[in-house]
Amino acid sequence: MRYFNTAGPCVPTRHYMVPAQERLPRARGYIEQGQYFVVHAPRQTGKTTVLAAMARELTASGRYAALHFSCESAEVAGEDYGQAELLVLEAIRRSAESAGLPDELAPPDSWPDAVPGSRLTRGLTAWVRSCPRPLVLFFDEIDALRGESLRSVLRQLRDGFTVSRGGFPHAVVLCGLRDVRDYKAVSGGDPGRLGTSSPFNIKVASLRLGDFTEAEVAELYGQHTTQTGQDFTVDALERAFSFTQGQPWLVNALAREVVEEMGVPSDTPITAEHMEEAKERLILARATHLDSLAARLGEDRVRRVIQPVIAGELLLPTDTYDDDLGYVRDLGLVAPDAPVRVANPIYQEVIVRVLGNNTEGQVVAAPSSFRLPDGRIDVDKLLCSFASSGGRTARSWPPPRPTRRPQHSW
Repeated sequence: MRYFNTAGPCVPTRHYMVPAQERLPRARGYIEQGQYFVVHAPRQTGKTTVLAAMARELTASGRYAALHFSCESAEVAGEDYGQAELLVLEAIRRSAESAGLPDELAPPDSWPDAVPGSRLTRGLTAWVRSCPRPLVLFFDEIDALRGESLRSVLRQLRDGFTVSRGGFPHAVVLCGLRDVRDYKAVSGGDPGRLGTSSPFNIKVASLRLGDFTEAEVAELYGQHTTQTGQDFTVDALERAFSFTQGQPWLVNALAREVVEEMGVPSDTPITAEHMEEAKERLILARATHLDSLAARLGEDRVRRVIQPVIAGELLLPTDTYDDDLGYVRDLGLVAPDAPVRVANPIYQEVIVRVLGNNTEGQVVAAPSSFRLPDGRIDVDKLLCSFASSGGRTARSWPPPRPTRRPQHSW
């Protein structure tokens, strides 16, 4: 039985999932051309799932030897680029074993000796020579590397592409949180002083793995219907997309909350009311994904973007404006397109609740005491109570709840 997955990469035999090809339709064409390119997306959007599935499909086609692996284990090397190269090569070997690559496609039994700064080049060249198929490599979590380690890996890939094209991997995909244009800054360089925007200036494209479309949400939920017979009403599907705006983790988490945690019987259709309840439960539970995003709100560059958005104010350009906005978009906290707005209603509610938590804890009056008999808010009483308590007028962080309707709409 398959189920909605909210922890780790999806496995086709165990989890409901949108086919990888549908989420990165241009990637296969670039690989066919032998290009080097970048895939980037916020956390918990399915990058690892998509890349791993694509590697399996390419190898199964009989045309390529494709391998997906993570560079995260090399993060501990810090600036020691020689050690980082060894750890990346070890990650390649472990992943090849886990993926069950046939012996004739697997890496060499031992990597050739080489001086630091050339170990990756020598290792990949030796693998290409022994492999009967074109080699395609997916470097996941590439931005786990820092400083000299990141620069060394990127430069060796660039040099292999330009100098040793016939004896180097056919195609390389770098995947991380941020676009490759930011790698120089991440690796400690100054884009304003150096000649190129990146040590990896050979990439043909930067593909952003987007959120699910409304049709993909319906397709994903439809897999559950096919397996169990439990329908999602049209209103439930619309409500799920409205709440999540297609953010993959949220889409899966909402359905999982309804099916498993709320335990709606399989012979009962899932309705919009079920989705409403599931949304509230997720927000109150502050699951790991939502908690990790909330933890970012204390960062200055996040605050500089989120504060005016929540308060409904204009974002005023500063020296760091573009980088701040790019960073917050890369985190997935705000939408990838204009106007600048929180990425989805669930994130918006989590952010407001987190930022207002300290203030809310100091409120002693019962909320019900500010309601009129017909349910409306008694604004006069609320303002008088605020004034008598010495309400702050100075700008502070967290910001107060907006007193006017924000300019941005969903």
